[in-house]
Amino acid sequence: MKRLAAVVALLGLATATAACSGGSTNKSGGSGGGGGGLFTTIDVNRPGLEATAPANPYNPKGNSFPGYSSMKLGWVVNHLTDPNKALPGIAASWEIAEDNSAITLKLQPNAKWSDGKPVTAEDVKMSIGIAYTQGSTAFSVTPGAAGAAAEVTVVDPQTVKITQDMASPSPKFARGVLDTTVLPAHVWSSVLPADFWDKLKAARGDGADAEKAREEVTALGEKVIAFAPPKDVSAGPFVLERVNPSEALLVKNKHFFNAANVAPAQVKFLNYTGNEQIWTYLTSGKLDHAGFTAAPTDVMNRIKAASGNEVIKGFSPVAVGLAFNQSKKPYDNVHVRRGLAHLIDREQVTKVASPEGGTAAVTTSGIHQKAAQAWIPDTLPKLEPYTADVAKAEEEFKQAGLTKKDGKWTLADGTPWKVSMHAPAGFSDWLSAQENIKSQLVKAGVDAEVVTTADYPLYLEELAAGKYDAGFWLMALGPAPYDIFQRLYGASNGWTNVAGKVKHSDAGKAGNWMGGPEEIEVDGTKINPGELTGKLNSAKEEEAKPIMAQLAQAANQDLPVIQLWDYVNTQFVNNSRFTGYPKDDELLRMGTGVLPSGVWIQQGLIKAKQ
Repeated sequence: MKRLAAVVALLGLATATAACSGGSTNKSGGSGGGGGGLFTTIDVNRPGLEATAPANPYNPKGNSFPGYSSMKLGWVVNHLTDPNKALPGIAASWEIAEDNSAITLKLQPNAKWSDGKPVTAEDVKMSIGIAYTQGSTAFSVTPGAAGAAAEVTVVDPQTVKITQDMASPSPKFARGVLDTTVLPAHVWSSVLPADFWDKLKAARGDGADAEKAREEVTALGEKVIAFAPPKDVSAGPFVLERVNPSEALLVKNKHFFNAANVAPAQVKFLNYTGNEQIWTYLTSGKLDHAGFTAAPTDVMNRIKAASGNEVIKGFSPVAVGLAFNQSKKPYDNVHVRRGLAHLIDREQVTKVASPEGGTAAVTTSGIHQKAAQAWIPDTLPKLEPYTADVAKAEEEFKQAGLTKKDGKWTLADGTPWKVSMHAPAGFSDWLSAQENIKSQLVKAGVDAEVVTTADYPLYLEELAAGKYDAGFWLMALGPAPYDIFQRLYGASNGWTNVAGKVKHSDAGKAGNWMGGPEEIEVDGTKINPGELTGKLNSAKEEEAKPIMAQLAQAANQDLPVIQLWDYVNTQFVNNSRFTGYPKDDELLRMGTGVLPSGVWIQQGLIKAKQ
């Protein structure tokens, strides 16, 4: 949630202490070829440094920094339509079988760990074993899990082949494999028992023995999380030197396979526990790179004005919508939802809530506008835009049986109606948006309120329990088609997909808090949107497009949510000490979060300023 520009405000308000000793400063030195200088940043995924935490990427507080000290097989890219697009990491190249049944990886020929030992296929296989203990996407022991691996084969010291269980295939299988963190077997092998692969094979079977084996594999996860290597052994461009409560210092790994093109000699991660600290770092020009953080307009203007600062933007496959609990009246009536859509000026909401980090949704399609242009270019112009129009809103409300008395809309039976919206405390963009929506609705005669929940975990818990009439919901989570639409027509709206079989549960059961109907009518034809969404989990790109178009029409007509704004991957960089920050949109589309600038550094893009 940090990349939504709000999560840091959920945390404590402690202030960072003075910088750690060592005498390093933000002065660039040497050339872009191999040079030197200190690169300063923050870890947007983990506020609050924990000095005693291990260099363990699986530990929630672990001092492991993706792209800098820890490496993945590949760095997945949020391509508009291809979920398996990635940049090289420990894998220099790979080949995906035409039927998506396997991926064969070729490792970087010169990859070494920071202690000088070579990175081998055995390291990769052990790392995959560890991923199984964590229930990783591609390496799951859950029976029938879509996109799970079936076999891991070491072909030679530089080649690994991973096959997919084709009983429940997923088009993003390769993505799950490439997203695997690679660890050194000579440091980590003790966390897996000698018979681990036998246990894993047994876990793939049926019956009591298989269930026991699955429990044993899963139980190893706690051992993995708790493991504390004696020191950081890195295959990345940097290795952890030291960490204290105010900062972590990483130094260049001379054994990194592309070390000659790594510009900084050191990287410093500054501690923060709230948005205000990041604002101070940015306005003073201390950070060479930072992910986007929500800030008031005056603060944002000061950040932009600081010497060397620049805002760079790219595609972010996520949107936010106002979602309805259709088991509660009057939100079970589509005309009420459509009326509200016509009352809400999305441009105004976005300008108030997320002017730098979002663009107003052109309509509700369930897909981010940029991705929709690639997936459904012919359908998108045909969708109802739901422009702000009071007259149309009133028409919809009247069709729903609502009545207007003394300038206020009431329910069909004459009882008062108040739109109650919920958002977690600290999510400044969401809360600002809801306050703006409230004012728009009240002006149109619809009573409204904004209710704040203590924190995001509680918000999700109460949302899932059906306690809210309406709340903000992240949607359009690309790039995989299934992931995009399961936010609207998945478990939260009654449909679960297990081993390729889709099952529907009634409102209030099995996590169904949206409470939409099992079938809806689209252009005169009844469809089951959950079953259509389930088909996307195995459909190839060309097969997926007509399904996506039909689901976009369903979302547009049925409005389980009102799509408000599509997020933009907005990041801050400073050109005073380093240059070469990517302008290519694709290089900003990393994962579901913010691209670690370590990936830019390890590929030689970043150069020390002369």
